[in-house]
Amino acid sequence: MTSEAQFELDEILEHLPHRPPFLFVDRVLSVEPFKRIVAERTLRSDEPHFEGHFPGRPIMPGVLITDALAQVSGLLIGLSAKLTESEAPGSLFFLGAANVKYPGTALPGDTLTMRAYSDGSVGRLYRFTVEASVGRKTVAKGSLTLAMAEDAS
Repeated sequence: MTSEAQFELDEILEHLPHRPPFLFVDRVLSVEPFKRIVAERTLRSDEPHFEGHFPGRPIMPGVLITDALAQVSGLLIGLSAKLTESEAPGSLFFLGAANVKYPGTALPGDTLTMRAYSDGSVGRLYRFTVEASVGRKTVAKGSLTLAMAEDAS
């Protein structure tokens, strides 16, 4: 079920460096600044990963679901800064995952609903509790860490 989006693709692209075929967020449904975010991705059968994972029974790879959750976590920080008119922390990158489980599958045609909850930050590190679901079925859950990139200078 798709709800009315709070942020569409053009605003998502302002806050993420990812582009197709590695952009895994279509819309953001809600943001509670610096606390939680809910976003969606409609899985299309023509996405390249479905061709080989697995022929005859395509499912979205868990590692890509995890990357989608990392993208949503980064959006929580970027969109929160925009909504509160505060300074964004700079570029964030996916540093690690802990205790991520995949109790279900996501198939072509499904709408993947992703939730990220901020567990806080320490220095350049941001921690999140994340969950992805299809309808009422959880397909992934765990903890992620993102890090602020250091200046290249």
